[in-house]
Amino acid sequence: MPYRSLADHLCIAAMLCIVFFSPVHAENLISLPPSGLSAKDVAILVNENDPLSQKTGAYYQKARKIPQGNVIRLRFPVGKNALSVSEFEQLQLEINRKTPSHIQAFAVAWTQPFQAGCMSITSALALGHDPKYCSTNCGRTAASGYFNSPSRNPLADHKLRPAMMLAGKDFEQIKALVDRGLAADYSHPDGTAYLLKTSDKARSSRAPYFMTSIRALNNLLPIKVLNADFIENRADVLFYFTGMTHVSHLESLTFQPGALADHLTSSGGQLFNIYQMSSLRWLEAGATASYGTVTEPCNYRQKFPYPAVAMFHYLMGATALEAYWKSVEWPGEGVFIGEPLARPFAPQIKRDATGEYELKLISPSNAQWRLEHADSPIGPFQSMSQSLAIQIGRNLLRFRLPEETKPYIRLVPLDSGTKKGPAGPFPENT
Repeated sequence: MPYRSLADHLCIAAMLCIVFFSPVHAENLISLPPSGLSAKDVAILVNENDPLSQKTGAYYQKARKIPQGNVIRLRFPVGKNALSVSEFEQLQLEINRKTPSHIQAFAVAWTQPFQAGCMSITSALALGHDPKYCSTNCGRTAASGYFNSPSRNPLADHKLRPAMMLAGKDFEQIKALVDRGLAADYSHPDGTAYLLKTSDKARSSRAPYFMTSIRALNNLLPIKVLNADFIENRADVLFYFTGMTHVSHLESLTFQPGALADHLTSSGGQLFNIYQMSSLRWLEAGATASYGTVTEPCNYRQKFPYPAVAMFHYLMGATALEAYWKSVEWPGEGVFIGEPLARPFAPQIKRDATGEYELKLISPSNAQWRLEHADSPIGPFQSMSQSLAIQIGRNLLRFRLPEETKPYIRLVPLDSGTKKGPAGPFPENT
């Protein structure tokens, strides 16, 4: 599949924001675009033999209002870090049989097992277990077509259902994770992205791409590229990408609800690993999603999240699951953990007691939007005299509608520019 540049996505995102609409608020006057997956798109996988999995699944279903028909109940032995290939294939047959056809992604309500054969459990669930997604002798692996994709329908467009584990050592940790995801929704937090080039040269293989992140996203959020082994005493951590076997001073940080954070190292995805820092530590410290590899990846940056890609899709309103999955080119050996449906930057519109509307969104480009209205959600729509000027970056627009406005309103672009991003292909390891 051809690479897509972030410039391509800037154009596509701008178009998506004005073509596809669905009602999202009580007044149903102005409908905003669906920027990411929703509860109806996600199935929860529960191991009925695991009390923690049962409790996790029940809490997540209630918290996210996931339909009962989207809960897939399974039974397999507990307490194992990894499933054999044959064990996983039997489990996958049952999952495939029970999964409704409309499901686009999985929320995995267990922390063990986190591995299946040579793959992570999340990648095996998404891609099927296939040796082409695994490496030997520090080799390359097959790529994911979902990498840097604008798709909101991964099953239809890429024949996969991305998965993320609701992971934690106990229920209190998992409950706190879910609650952070809920708190993040539509919050548009102020925060900073920290990209660290550490003294561990081998594990800083993503560093050559850091300046590209600034060029692509500088107008959308503050980014700090630091030559340091850690940050400490920061209260504004929204993104944290680094490379070390262990990351110190996490307890001194305050992560914003919805924060993404990970460290490039060999076995962070071995969630109960005693040799290197487990990716679970990021969630324990307050991040809302993370990533780590379960088998030796060597330091191919393609096997880890590209910061600019993860941040871009997240800022455009994607869920944590979508943003993280789209940022990993070769995901077969990596496990995705966190609260799948967290979406801090989804566009939001509110109406206050005075009848004034407030529209909050992040835009990758300058654009002028025209308001159109109709008596029916399917039209025909007529132009209104009013328009909105959308600027690159964060927008908080307040406006009123004329009294004669019809019940259903949509936004149509008069013009749109694009903010150029880095061109693909994304840089290979040297």
